[in-house]
Amino acid sequence: MLVYKNILIAVDGSSEAEWAFNKAVEVAKRNNATLSIINVIDTRSYASVEAYDRSISERATQFAESLLDGYKRVAESRGVNKVDTYIEYGSPKIIIPKKIAQKLGVDLIMCGSTGLNAVERFIIGSVSEAIVRHAECDVLVVRTETMPHNFQPEVATKKLLDEHKQ
Repeated sequence: MLVYKNILIAVDGSSEAEWAFNKAVEVAKRNNATLSIINVIDTRSYASVEAYDRSISERATQFAESLLDGYKRVAESRGVNKVDTYIEYGSPKIIIPKKIAQKLGVDLIMCGSTGLNAVERFIIGSVSEAIVRHAECDVLVVRTETMPHNFQPEVATKKLLDEHKQ
């Protein structure tokens, strides 16, 4: 296939993910593709805490909705004609390449490269590495090491992050 028709971009609220999102918008425009934006709430990271504080999952979902709404507005304002958003719960390493990509018939997954160092990658692995390993379609890992030092996120701003920490 020489043209991508259905692109999936994984976002998590980080500047690195937003850098990858910006590139995904441009790829979607060039290919007149559907841009599907996903945020996976990794329930494993707060399962034990949630037993004491039920509002954690509600706040995580509210944050994901705010994040995805912001990304959708930006993509549409930049000329992407078809934008869909998805919130999933579980392990992003499994959900993105095995579940959602197949369900949506994605032909390209884009994601930011890991922010982990070599020891952290060895112990827990990176999401981008798992996507590359398990996806049945093309994967483009955006090198965040080349992200300009003056890059200012529009969506994953400190204000949005602060609003959802409360």
